[in-house]
Amino acid sequence: MNTNDNIMEKIVSLCKRRGFIFQSSDIYGGLSNTWDYGPFGVELKNNVKAAWWKVNVHERNDIFGMDAAILMHPKVWEASGHLKSFNDPFVKCPACLQFFKFDKIWDEIWNSPWFISLRDTMAGDKDSSYMLRWAKNEGKKLAPNLSLVKQPEVTISWIADLHQKFGGVEFDFKTYVGRIACAADGTAKTPCPNCGNPLPEQSMAANLMLETLFGPVKETAQKVYLRPETAQGMFVNFLNILDSKHPKLPFGLAQIGKAFRNEITPGNFTFRTREFEQMEIEYFVKPVDADKKLEEWIDYRFAWYLNLGMKKESLRKRPHGKEELAHYAKACTDIEYNFPFGWSELEGIANRTDFDLKQHAGASGKDFQYFEESTKEKFYPYIIEPSGGVDRTVLAFLTDAYHEEKVKDDTRAVLKLHKALAPVKVAVLPLLKNRPELVELAKKIAQDLKKCFVTVYDDTASIGKLYRRQDEVGTLYCVTIDVQSLEDKQATVRDRDTMLQERISIDKLKDYLFNKLY
Repeated sequence: MNTNDNIMEKIVSLCKRRGFIFQSSDIYGGLSNTWDYGPFGVELKNNVKAAWWKVNVHERNDIFGMDAAILMHPKVWEASGHLKSFNDPFVKCPACLQFFKFDKIWDEIWNSPWFISLRDTMAGDKDSSYMLRWAKNEGKKLAPNLSLVKQPEVTISWIADLHQKFGGVEFDFKTYVGRIACAADGTAKTPCPNCGNPLPEQSMAANLMLETLFGPVKETAQKVYLRPETAQGMFVNFLNILDSKHPKLPFGLAQIGKAFRNEITPGNFTFRTREFEQMEIEYFVKPVDADKKLEEWIDYRFAWYLNLGMKKESLRKRPHGKEELAHYAKACTDIEYNFPFGWSELEGIANRTDFDLKQHAGASGKDFQYFEESTKEKFYPYIIEPSGGVDRTVLAFLTDAYHEEKVKDDTRAVLKLHKALAPVKVAVLPLLKNRPELVELAKKIAQDLKKCFVTVYDDTASIGKLYRRQDEVGTLYCVTIDVQSLEDKQATVRDRDTMLQERISIDKLKDYLFNKLY
């Protein structure tokens, strides 16, 4: 197993063991790709949202907060184009019956267990005997329907033939992998990322909108949709904001809320799920300023992740090619994070032009144009949209913060989360839980600190184990109350990252921690 996969497994294990994230409905076998946030997880998630809201709403004068309803009139989705065009082409494997997004199949293949295993087996100067051995052993377990596994000698002969035609030089890797899944006549096929069976060449379309009934009686209920994005709630309130706030361009609306998409291939823990939370901004600008504002927002949002401690080498900006752009977008750049499963989108910043306002104006009969007082002109503003996922952002911060360090003969696992994100700021720990006077003092201190910081009290293990437990959940400072504390009225404060300890007067603890945390 490669290192990155191992990191992902450790993070998933830590999340369950320490109360960050649980499988939804676990006692009934779970509901696939739905997740519950436990005591530490909800704190981390709330901290991510609070950090986003602080920078984008509270610290700016040009953005207003909103919280639109999840359920909206069906005409909203008709006008926005979701009912007609919000679908993903997908393919279904005829052997294992799994679904895959048509445009993401090769990404799935490169990250599939069978391909990684075969790639590692064939690394270096290897001949076909290694491939044959893999097919008869690991291949049978990981990709039983791969042509290389079902008919290894025939498939290897086709690969050798292809290699000979290319004169012994490197040939296109997709063609090579296609030959591993080839038909009996040697025609290259796209293999299923799950089982290796050749996939159909034609894709199918699936609407990603989740439907429900609005009304208590089924026969008379109206069919409505669980919103697939929070953006439309802001667009349809554009006129309400103009009338109530009288903002001048440029200005924006910000919202954090649930969205739902009937994803074909959810997975990678909390990265892609059918129920998720978005952090979105719709920033209205003059059309002539749109290109400049797009670049400003890309840099502004990129800096947010860095300012919260994310490693720069783990982030990149990836502009969309013309063929990738949504039907409403003139341009878009993704901020991507290098997850253990590869580079994937954290946030997209798009120039949506005036598409949405024009669509809702036409469908509703309302005038969505902005009146510029200084020029006496009316026009449709362009919209710059930074849109990120809360759940995948939480996963990225967890991944980035996870460290393992050698401490003497032990390995310390620690979440080095930024102080604004750490679920717990302070843990108060009595050195001896069988000394009532220590426990009483520690509990009193913890209760006092709770008024200022997120603080926990714990006496359920030895001090060494308590430190490791707090390291794993990212607690910034541990305050230990020992026998000496009863005499000198001081406590030992331990720093999470350096593990250095300092004796601080109990009556000055609050000020000391406040200076460290703020």
